[in-house]
Order: sequence, then C-alpha cells, then structure tokens
Amino acid sequence: FAAVSRLFSPSDAVGQGLLELLTPAVQQLDVHVHTVRESQVELREHIDSLATELCRINEHQKVALDLDPYVKKLLNARRRVVLVNNILQNAQERLRRLNHNVAKETARRKTMLEESGGLFSRSPSKP
Repeated sequence: FAAVSRLFSPSDAVGQGLLELLTPAVQQLDVHVHTVRESQVELREHIDSLATELCRINEHQKVALDLDPYVKKLLNARRRVVLVNNILQNAQERLRRLNHNVAKETARRKTMLEESGGLFSRSPSKP
C-alpha cells in the first residue's frame, strides 16, 4: 500500500478503493438482473399459455361465460412484464458497460503501478 500511496494522490487511492469496492457489487447486481430477466421471460410464457388456454376454453364453452375480460387482464399483465423486462435489459446493459469500464480502469491503474514500480527499481544513471 505504501507504493500505491507514493504513486497516487489521496483522491486516486480513494478512486482505486472505490473501483475495488464496486466491481463485486456490479457483478453481483448483474447476476441478479440476469436471473430476474429469465424469470420475467418464463412468466411471460406462462401468461401467454394461460391466455391461449382461456381463449380455447371460452370457444368450447356451452354456457355463455365471458372470459374475455380475464384474457384482457392477462394480456395487460403480459405487456407490463415485457415493459419491466425491457427496463431490466437496459439496466443490465448499463451495468455491463460500468463493469467493463471498472475493469478497464483497474487494468490501466495496475499497468501504471507496474510501470512506476519499474521506474523506482532502476538506478538514476541508467535509461
């Protein structure tokens, strides 16, 4: 840590600490968003299946039972699920970009640290 503190100003050290702190959180959040998106897709498929089944039942009913309002409610719920899924997809893409930028910045700082470490180990008379 002493070598890092010589190379970076206190604000850079804070930035490095934030990068190290945020990376696992971003990765964990990305995994959770991916899981939620998968369950949203599964829910949408179940809603579609149920709506299809209700329509089929409604067509074959001998008694006049109007299931159309329920089908409409299901389709409305499906629309909301699709909307949430799109929002999650956008959030996941932003998280992916953030994670990529964190990794890139970490690699850049690591390279800078390694290069600076090489400079400290050389004698002043050698190029």
